[in-house]
Amino acid sequence: MKFFVFDKKGIAIVLSCAVVALIAVGIITNTGKQAVQTATEQKELPIYSVETNKKQVAISFDAAWGDEQTHDLLNILEKYNVKATFFLVGDWVDNFPDDVKDIAKAGHDIGNHSDTHPHMTEMSMEEQIKQIKACNNKVKEITGKCPKLFRAPYGDYNNSVVESVKSLNMYCVQWDIDSLDWKNPTPSEMVNRIVPNLQNGSIILMHNGAENTPEALPMIIEAVKEEGYEFVPLSKLVCKNCRVNYKTDVTGRAK
Repeated sequence: MKFFVFDKKGIAIVLSCAVVALIAVGIITNTGKQAVQTATEQKELPIYSVETNKKQVAISFDAAWGDEQTHDLLNILEKYNVKATFFLVGDWVDNFPDDVKDIAKAGHDIGNHSDTHPHMTEMSMEEQIKQIKACNNKVKEITGKCPKLFRAPYGDYNNSVVESVKSLNMYCVQWDIDSLDWKNPTPSEMVNRIVPNLQNGSIILMHNGAENTPEALPMIIEAVKEEGYEFVPLSKLVCKNCRVNYKTDVTGRAK
């Protein structure tokens, strides 16, 4: 039998190693627990598209800055008898109240795109709600109606943003087809991005102010209709097919 004799220094080393080992075990255990919690935490998703048996799609325009193209877009939509959804920033509403009236008068949906177009994921829930309410109030003051649809600026959301929207009895909406018109692709390139990706309940993203959007819009409308799809405003697609406490699959498709 062998005996080991430690001096004070040796005992200190052994004790130090034991403490490190215990700490390591604790870290591993806690990390594992955190990993399980993270993996099981439910991700709140906005609506990217809607499950429907009808060949219906929605086209939407985000308006945050200028209004130079607003009436061109409205005239094109009227020509083709298409109703769209315009997501307006509160500051835009302040600057172009007559355009807000014209959009509403033409029968298009008006959605909420925040009050000042911030990154809402960097805000507290209280601040998020304040942003949404401020824009709602501005739109309601002009149109008499409070928006039911919300789209996060930059498409930037987290659980808190989605929950803030739902707490106001509104729908948080994204898109499943991005025209990328803000990158100034050609009209043909936009058509080729949109048409192959169409499905029942698709939501198309465009912008009020992108350089080639007015030229591309007639081509897009004609190509989508040739595929047998009907354009409907988002309120008809989303609000009549989903409840505010909607459920989505992993792709954000709402039922």
